[in-house]
Amino acid sequence: MSSNEQVGTGVLRSPGARVGGLRRPDGLLENVEACGLVDPQLGVVDRIIYTDERLYQQELRRIFARSWLFLAHEDQFRNPGDFFTTWMGEDPIIVTKDRKGRIRAYLNSCRHRGARVCRADSGRTKNFTCTYHGWAFDLDGELVSVPDRDNYPDHFDPRDWGLIEVPSVQSYKGLIFGNWDSEAESLVDNLGDMAWYLDAFLDRDPDGTVVVGDVHRWVLEGNWKFMAEQFCTDWYHVNMSHASALYVMTPPGKKLADAVINRRGRQFVSDHGHGAGFPVNTKTRFDAQRVHEWYDYDALRERLTEARVQGPMTTGHATIFPNFSYLPVNGSIRVWHPRGPNQVEVWAWTIVDKSMPAEVVEAQRLHNLRTFGPSGIFEQDDGENWSEIHAVSKGFITRETPLNFQMALGTAAEDGVHPGRTAALFSDAAGLSFYRRWVELMDSPAWHETRPRPTHPMREEYT
Repeated sequence: MSSNEQVGTGVLRSPGARVGGLRRPDGLLENVEACGLVDPQLGVVDRIIYTDERLYQQELRRIFARSWLFLAHEDQFRNPGDFFTTWMGEDPIIVTKDRKGRIRAYLNSCRHRGARVCRADSGRTKNFTCTYHGWAFDLDGELVSVPDRDNYPDHFDPRDWGLIEVPSVQSYKGLIFGNWDSEAESLVDNLGDMAWYLDAFLDRDPDGTVVVGDVHRWVLEGNWKFMAEQFCTDWYHVNMSHASALYVMTPPGKKLADAVINRRGRQFVSDHGHGAGFPVNTKTRFDAQRVHEWYDYDALRERLTEARVQGPMTTGHATIFPNFSYLPVNGSIRVWHPRGPNQVEVWAWTIVDKSMPAEVVEAQRLHNLRTFGPSGIFEQDDGENWSEIHAVSKGFITRETPLNFQMALGTAAEDGVHPGRTAALFSDAAGLSFYRRWVELMDSPAWHETRPRPTHPMREEYT
């Protein structure tokens, strides 16, 4: 059997975790009912969802193992053998371009003893060799070299021990996503109306976007949901949390514009848990002045429509459920990689329009670093808030106190301008929808719980 064939679940290719005499007890993993932890009608959320280890382990099984997760940008794979290592939840992943030019993704774990077969962040290679015992895998995930092969029994077949491949890998305008569910709805269907808002970022240039510089990585104390949810919904914090940053960015001798303090805008609300908030005033942009001057807004209105240029292309932020967020005006995309319930590893890219001249690209890159890079003035404000909230959420009494998500409760509706349902910019609507989707997935069996388990292909006498 080829290592690229899917057996049973679509992930555990034979011989996977359950082969031969291996049979995990049915009650080994306990699922916790989550529906009582979010009340969409009243607009309250139980704080324990950010700290409980059992809920976190269930998230890995029922959220991250069945959702479309961002992997990389297509620009990172220009030649066969180019690779980038990342994570899907807490599963290590290799993303690479094979010899036929196809983007593939594999579990970065040797089938022999489980060590990572690629420890580099990125590069180019012909194969991936485990540094523990020397098992080597080609770009198709096939096991192509086993030291001391003669010491294995006759029924050992290398074709059965290739890398576990992510069965569903799809791209949307340069952004590559993966899903462990081989029968998941398409990435485009999952995005739904969110694609219209995302296009304000990705479709400004007919030639698309490219990556600038390296991926920045840093660690924060806190839960991944709080960070993803803020990018999905929370504009309410800006005038208070970012007051000092806003004043720093105000030119000397000028007052902080009233249009900045009293923003008008909308917030997109998705049943899939996605969300996007955006002011509707191009004069309150936060991008570099050099970038702002370079854009031909008349041409952009022809390409993207007035509604997108006046809204989602200006100063916005958004989240694609569960853990991919972006800021279109800064060219920042990021993933909130969970590291248990109490810690997050943030990975951030800067992407720009492909046609941008070098000096404009550099202006955007530097502006992104100054604002939303690991040491950015806005990023520091947000990180402090998230870590502070999490630090005080572990006490018994604190965890017994629910959080309020009642701003503009029940007001999301079609507005006649923007696709889907929207609410006021200062609203908790998208955040509450984020948690409604979280509950939906947490309380429904995933693909690996409902489909037949794989069986071992070897002859019975060897099992």
